[in-house]
Amino acid sequence: MSTATIAPTTKKRTLQADDVGTALTLAIHQHRIAPGTKLGEDELGEVYGVSRTIIRAALRSLAQNHLVEIHRNRGAFVAQPSLREAREVFEARELIEPRTAHSAAARATKSDIKRLKKHIANEHDALANADNGAALHLSGQFHIEIAQIADQSTIAGFIEALIARSSLIIALYWRRESALCEKHAHHALVEAIANRDGTLAEELMHSHLVDLHSALDLRERAIPMRSLKEALSL
Repeated sequence: MSTATIAPTTKKRTLQADDVGTALTLAIHQHRIAPGTKLGEDELGEVYGVSRTIIRAALRSLAQNHLVEIHRNRGAFVAQPSLREAREVFEARELIEPRTAHSAAARATKSDIKRLKKHIANEHDALANADNGAALHLSGQFHIEIAQIADQSTIAGFIEALIARSSLIIALYWRRESALCEKHAHHALVEAIANRDGTLAEELMHSHLVDLHSALDLRERAIPMRSLKEALSL
């Protein structure tokens, strides 16, 4: 069973810290757990049926990836990127990812293109089902896939970290849901990569990221909270 879709009531084995960390990461990316949510060790332990030791290890791992903030005497919370961080993350993506798309166009195989097209189909299915959280997660994974196709492991790791921060930023500051996945943006990008047109792929990636950035409302605002049990019950 994939740890990304762990249902607490259907576990077949004892979960480890990596399993819990993967499940929580997906829940955060899919916006089932909002930024600022307190991640109580006892409550998480009850949800996943594991000890507080395992929960602590999972939370430490997420803290290293900047998805969780751990405060002394207060506990762990889903991270809340500041306005400055939001701007810096998207500015960094606009600098790095276009060149990565250019490199991907030079290296992509037929298998890579097939995988990217399948990814887009899954993303559009999520949108058709009004599952914006899943669509957002898939959109982020699409960008990571391109970095992996470019065969730049160091940069791919950096992009993956930026994507993780982007998910939290979008949860806080999104103002234009229609731009969640501009229906033709990813498709046009894949076509450019398939045609080995690196210059066009670079231009399309930059334009796409600028559009995502422009869809943010960079003002502080409150977002609704749900209990962990409710958010993590699939």
